Amino acid sequence: MHGQRRNKMSDYGTQLREKQKLRRTYGMQETQFRLFFQRALKGRGITGEKLLQLLEMRLDNLVYRLGFAPSRRAARQFVLHGHITVNGKKSSIPSTVLKDGDVVAVKSVEHSKNYAKQYVEQAESRGIVSWLALDKGQLEGRITHIPTREEIAPTVNEQLIVELYSK
Repeated sequence: MHGQRRNKMSDYGTQLREKQKLRRTYGMQETQFRLFFQRALKGRGITGEKLLQLLEMRLDNLVYRLGFAPSRRAARQFVLHGHITVNGKKSSIPSTVLKDGDVVAVKSVEHSKNYAKQYVEQAESRGIVSWLALDKGQLEGRITHIPTREEIAPTVNEQLIVELYSK
């Protein structure tokens, strides 16, 4: 009678859990995540899929996907410290959203290259995603195309996130 817990989670709880899972996966604050959702809402196409595409095309996520850093958090710091160039120009803003055809490279400084080299080997065993092309010798990667929903790894139900924000 007393002390029994409710086993079934409400719809709101389920939606919130999905949003928090996605937000923590990409290491974002709530305000920044909401801005990405607003940007996805304004874009053409399915809002949930567009949100995942925008999150995948962030510079810190691309550095992680290319294997230049062991985690998204480490990739964010690697970008913040100025070790990455985008299309030949230094970029230190991890939340920069890149486009199809952009080239992400490690700066030609010795300690930057050494750091990235040690993790590229591990990333190859993990597997490089199909929408990126990696040149191990030059430590640079190119975005070949914008990923589709099937090519994006997070196992979240993005429709629940769209429903949560549409309330």
